Amino acid sequence: MVTVTAEYRDAWSAEFGIDRVGSLMREILGEEPDGVWSAPGRANLIGEHTDYNGGLALPIALPHRAFAALRVRPDRTLRLTSGQERDVIEIDLDRPRPADGPDPVHGWTAYVAGVLWALESRGYGPLPGLDVVVDSAVPLGSGLSSSAALECCVAIGVDEVARLGLGGDEDGRIILQGAAIEAENRYAGANTGGMDQAASLRARAGHALLLDCRTQAVRQIPFDLAPSGLEVLVINTRAKHSNNDGQYAQRRADCEEAARILGVDLLVEVAPRDLDSALGRLPDDRLRRRVRHVVTEIDRTRRTAALLEGQELTRETFEQVGDLFSASHDSLRDDYEVTCPELDVAVDTARARGALGARMTGGGFGGSAIALVDSDRVQDFADAIEASFAEHGFRSPEFLVALASGPAARA
Repeated sequence: MVTVTAEYRDAWSAEFGIDRVGSLMREILGEEPDGVWSAPGRANLIGEHTDYNGGLALPIALPHRAFAALRVRPDRTLRLTSGQERDVIEIDLDRPRPADGPDPVHGWTAYVAGVLWALESRGYGPLPGLDVVVDSAVPLGSGLSSSAALECCVAIGVDEVARLGLGGDEDGRIILQGAAIEAENRYAGANTGGMDQAASLRARAGHALLLDCRTQAVRQIPFDLAPSGLEVLVINTRAKHSNNDGQYAQRRADCEEAARILGVDLLVEVAPRDLDSALGRLPDDRLRRRVRHVVTEIDRTRRTAALLEGQELTRETFEQVGDLFSASHDSLRDDYEVTCPELDVAVDTARARGALGARMTGGGFGGSAIALVDSDRVQDFADAIEASFAEHGFRSPEFLVALASGPAARA
């Protein structure tokens, strides 16, 4: 019998986050911040690898947030440091260094510098130089969108200190979202979709965000688990996760190739009723499996949103939602091939212990899983998953409880 003690990661209060990055700015840079802004990570309930295919996604914003202290400088220098890496990095805003250019910026600083670069490329500039100190309660490399949380807390802060006027309405936040996506894709070189930034900038507390990734239209879907005695348990497997190691980009390239063969701009244009016909036109099994996942996942996301929006949120409703979660994971494992042993063990253990549903969340190849579980049994599930990881020789996981939270804002 393996004795375990599950480890939880708590969200930071606004007061704690403000004090933490403010103190770091005073200690490391010797400056007082002009303000502190924060943005959430996200847990995607369902709709994985659908965003760059123009489909639907259904994320919630986490209570776990990244915090950024900003101070305007009189020059065009971006001076950066963080709670994890206390070295001070200086970047000249007049010498852009995107991933596809000479001398690119590497690491977390690219996500920050890229936001300013992307805003200026959209005509919002020239922006002032900034001192920026960041720290985050979103576990890094967890598949919970730590990079988008970083981009979006900086974006909403830059919007205010530079008086861009974008953060106060939906249209403006779409512009900030686009800048954050471009920062990640082109400046940091991670060829992801845009669901993470949408969740971080446009979510609403107590709701899931139904995002149409082709039009960027959103609908707020009620997501209140408490009356049914349920919670979403997030399992950070701590298996290494990265969006710029080539595997994510290969899945995206597979989808683009399949769309070209099928004569559509994006795979969202393949209707579920036409799936069999579309699969018959593809030349190999790899592309058939990729397309089958995308088309069925978009349909699962649509059905999940309809269940949550169209009736009273009873336990029976959530049992149906849980079945869709589990079907999503199976598709991601078998057709899209983006799970890993740690994710599969977490999901299998949660299901075996009686979770209503469980699935990986995020880009995969590591990162996190979610399980829809009874509130009074959260510890039982965590302990069982911890024990399973120990038996398999995996690194101990970390657990979070996901409550649907609000978007990026001044802290």
